[in-house]
Amino acid sequence: MGGTENTGHSFISYFKRATSPLAVLRCLCERPMYGYEISAELKERSDGKFTISLLYPVLYRLEEQGYVEVAATEVADGRARSYYGITQAGRAYLEKTMAEYADISAVFEQMMER
Repeated sequence: MGGTENTGHSFISYFKRATSPLAVLRCLCERPMYGYEISAELKERSDGKFTISLLYPVLYRLEEQGYVEVAATEVADGRARSYYGITQAGRAYLEKTMAEYADISAVFEQMMER
């Protein structure tokens, strides 16, 4: 998808970098999830085509922006597991950004048809 080399500068790399926060927020709309659970959910929803290799930086940035928060923490097998939940600000951001995405996608498709 985007060439045989993976330099991190392919179209798909840029696209995933731009859309990863939205994909994470969309998953969290349903219920709080921990990191691996989010990754597995994205993989399942995309038939393995959309994965985030560095998920935690995305989660930490969303948390800094006030779009997600640690909803719960539990200890499993001696390790702490943080469950992230979407905030009201995160829901508003997702809704606004998805509308913008739909608009620009339609414009781009129209432009490319000409």
